[in-house]
Amino acid sequence: MVLNEAALGAARRSLDKGAVTPSSGPWREDIIKLLNDSLATELVCVLRYKRHYYTADGVASAGIAEEFLVHANEESAHADRLAQRIVQLGGEPDFSPDSLTKRSHAAYDDSKDLKEMIKANLVAERVAIEAYSQMIILIGDKDSTTRRLLEDILSDEQEHADELKDWLVA
Repeated sequence: MVLNEAALGAARRSLDKGAVTPSSGPWREDIIKLLNDSLATELVCVLRYKRHYYTADGVASAGIAEEFLVHANEESAHADRLAQRIVQLGGEPDFSPDSLTKRSHAAYDDSKDLKEMIKANLVAERVAIEAYSQMIILIGDKDSTTRRLLEDILSDEQEHADELKDWLVA
């Protein structure tokens, strides 16, 4: 097995491209679009969890509201990691508020009832789990760094869903 010398030579040049090398392949733009849609999803989730954190009311709400804030911060960290990867791939992270809800896989929610908040967040986490699972399959071995990032985020989303399910049945 021999490495592609032409690709190695190209990697030695074009230093202004940073992490983008010939092995990034023709699917780089498609991956950037998937990541930007995921970025929108994470940002909508931050907004939904923050709204629920500030408006949760009732006997059991204090502890759950605190967890909503923890989830909001974790979703924000996911958004940061996605934006960073988009930049590494030579793209531009799309933070445009005008298109967030159109590009997001998950919905915003302004429920006032604690149980409905939990349910809305569980639905959103399940949607995120499905979206990340599909993206991981689509990316496969085309971009192992992005795949590992998505797998890591997927693990967090699965933890969130399990926690929310436990609250819903409690």
